[in-house]
Amino acid sequence: MRKNLLFVLVLMVGLIFIGRLFYLQIYDSSYAKLSDNNAIRTVFDYPQRGYIYDRNGVLMVANQPSYDVMVIPRNMKALDTTEFCSLLNLTKEKFISAINRAKRYSPNLPSVVVAQLTKSEFAGLSEKMYKYQGFYIQKRSLRDYQVNHSSNVLGYVSEVNDYTIKMNPEYQMGELIGAAGVEKQYERILRGQKGIKYLQKDNFNRDIGPYKNGAFDVPSQRGTDITLTIDSQLQAYGESLMVNKRGGIVALDPKNGEILALVAAPNYDPALLVGRKRSKNFTKLYYDTIAKPLFDRVLQGEYPPGSPFKTLTALVALEEKVITPSDYVSCYGSYNYGGAKPMGCHEHQTPLSLTGGIAHSCNSYFASAYRKTIDKYPTPQEGIERWRQHLRSFGLGDYLGYDLPAGNKGLIPDADFYNRYYQYPKYRWYTPATISNAIGQGEVLLTPMQMVHFTSVIANRGHFYTPHIIKKIGLTDSIPKRYTTRQNTTIDPKHFDPIIEGMADVYRYGTASKPFIGIPGIEICGKTGTAENYIKLDGKRMQLTDHSVFISFAPKEDPKIALAVFVENGYWGSRWAGRIAGLMTEKYLRDSISRKDMERYVLGGSLMNEYEKPYSGKPFKINQ
Repeated sequence: MRKNLLFVLVLMVGLIFIGRLFYLQIYDSSYAKLSDNNAIRTVFDYPQRGYIYDRNGVLMVANQPSYDVMVIPRNMKALDTTEFCSLLNLTKEKFISAINRAKRYSPNLPSVVVAQLTKSEFAGLSEKMYKYQGFYIQKRSLRDYQVNHSSNVLGYVSEVNDYTIKMNPEYQMGELIGAAGVEKQYERILRGQKGIKYLQKDNFNRDIGPYKNGAFDVPSQRGTDITLTIDSQLQAYGESLMVNKRGGIVALDPKNGEILALVAAPNYDPALLVGRKRSKNFTKLYYDTIAKPLFDRVLQGEYPPGSPFKTLTALVALEEKVITPSDYVSCYGSYNYGGAKPMGCHEHQTPLSLTGGIAHSCNSYFASAYRKTIDKYPTPQEGIERWRQHLRSFGLGDYLGYDLPAGNKGLIPDADFYNRYYQYPKYRWYTPATISNAIGQGEVLLTPMQMVHFTSVIANRGHFYTPHIIKKIGLTDSIPKRYTTRQNTTIDPKHFDPIIEGMADVYRYGTASKPFIGIPGIEICGKTGTAENYIKLDGKRMQLTDHSVFISFAPKEDPKIALAVFVENGYWGSRWAGRIAGLMTEKYLRDSISRKDMERYVLGGSLMNEYEKPYSGKPFKINQ
């Protein structure tokens, strides 16, 4: 009896559900009628995007109201095109083009005719919209940038295209989507959930209120706010230092991998890509193939790292036990190898130990250390692979996994690379063929982001956290686990102490001491760099003015900031990049500047004369 009772209850519940579904789908067609009923207008309720704050709670991106003129082609009636175009401040050709595009997209779905009307334009048009059946005004929000910097970080939003709609069916024509930077990376968090409203119309095509008092409406859900690791003041200061220069500045907190500043120069005011002038401004930025303001040099620029890479050469050699900190190497102005052109070096005392080699940036010392590393193994192929394995443990030669959509992975060449290049086994190659890798030239390429990353690894004595720009999502402090997981390199922590000491000596008596580019009272560990700069003109390889490179972290004990600065055509490391690194360090640690002389030099300096000529003559050869 109990078994039968249970069966009857299940059967009755099932019949009730089936009956209800039948009623809704077959008998009650009210939802379907909503979309087909000419007396009902369907309007999407677009949510406000989430706000974006910096690490200190400074509002960087908010929202502002905007109005789009929409059309549902199926509902269009004959209209006075000339009058309507006059109200929209639109040419007849553009109007016809917009209508044709809307018909191709869907006769039944709304499409944008004119986007982003101002409040005054909306006021003048709204009273007359009843005359134009099939058209209506859709309210939405646009970004309202509270800062005039950080465009490469924040990114921008733009209208979805056909490909985006095809890949993401939840979007419809005319909707906005994050297209770069944080806006793109955290699109699903920032965008919120759109709602839908059904409005009843009278016989004059005027809205008279919600259909059935809004019984069928679905409310929108506002996007979630996010907090970035960026320090807005430090970012703004960095951009001011890079005016009339090209390159980038990246600052990290070594303790947790948080990105404190991400400056790409030249940059642009993010407000340029908001409103009806967005398309015109974007086209201008896009076709600037000289300055490339849309190219994020800190994430996408792949450069020879120059002398800062010598710190890694030394670490690998120490780990491979082919050198010790107390080994001395003599330098007589150049390093000679394999009958090739000598690798030049500048004047300094000799012989040098490891710390002195770093302080004076001795090419001979690091070429010798690199050669010993590769030659430790039976073949150069095996030596290169072992060298590469150590560097890969720093995350080099690959994407670092940071949470920004742009980026390149640089190059740490492997044995296959050189086998192809030298057509092995037809032609054999040996360590001297790759010796330039020792000093960050040769085939090695890194982005400025990768340079600051390995600098923070040195500051941490061998461990790191994946660089990231998200600090908080909504009200929670939780972020993806991959950004809070400690990772270790293949280098024993004990080997970092002499490297750090040598980087401190760079300021005490090395390449950053004359002129002194440090900050009194702050013990900075740094490394100058001069990266050779080659281009091809008319099929010929030509050398232009060298790039200025600098890496640093501070304070020496308990580091709070790590920096990489890269200035294109900046001559040598201490001339531009080193000074900028010092100023950024003091700005972050003290929120003030004591080296006003250095600040005036950088703020008033310009390299535009270097960028405006195709070849600047004989470049500086010293690799510092």
